[in-house]
Amino acid sequence: MNTQILVVDDDFELRELLREFLGREGIEVSVLHGAGSLARRLELERPDLIVLDQMMPDGDGLTALGKLRASGDDIPVIMLTACTDDIDRIIGLEMGADDYIGKPFNPRELLARVRAILRRRRAVSAIAAAPDGRPPEQRDPYTFGRFTLDFHSRTLSLEDKTLALSGSDFALLKIFVNHPMRTLTRERLMELLHGPQYDGTDRGIDVQVWRLRRVLETNPSSPRFIQTVRSRGYVFVPDGEHPVPVAH
Repeated sequence: MNTQILVVDDDFELRELLREFLGREGIEVSVLHGAGSLARRLELERPDLIVLDQMMPDGDGLTALGKLRASGDDIPVIMLTACTDDIDRIIGLEMGADDYIGKPFNPRELLARVRAILRRRRAVSAIAAAPDGRPPEQRDPYTFGRFTLDFHSRTLSLEDKTLALSGSDFALLKIFVNHPMRTLTRERLMELLHGPQYDGTDRGIDVQVWRLRRVLETNPSSPRFIQTVRSRGYVFVPDGEHPVPVAH
């Protein structure tokens, strides 16, 4: 089945450029000129990924993204922005964007980001493979603290309450679960998330870790489960006790 993405941008020329370029790469592209009707569009069409402009006349992309994540929808989203301020990018990542790309950009860079996210999403089952070699969909749910991670339904629960996580955040949590008590550098986390060929920066990992901490931790500023190893990276501590990090 062909990859399908939805480009949401009020710039007609950009929409047509991406439709033509990505089409030549075997990706089916549908377009939407504004974010206001995104939710209605998704009721009719379920693309593999959304490319969403941050600033549009009929409503900004961040608001649309926020509504999407609040509804529990984890469809991958790449945000487009003409802003150069890192704060705007951080806000977008905190709200659940899977990646950010600044305008103007080379369409090949966008293509690389799209492929990296979809490769990660499709390889998530391999990342979460159990040590006994059983397929991930047959792996028993993993419990730590009061949380339960269900690999089959791709959900995280706090006792009887299902929690909202984006696809990228769920993938990151599974990586931590599969490497308990192991110090993972930012570079290693990016490699596990995106594959060894990914050449993006690792700054987004800190934002994703912060998002997970806001879900998992009573006090995200003093985390128990995902702890920082100074000058090295992060370590997942299933029991929430003080870790003895192991380099990895």
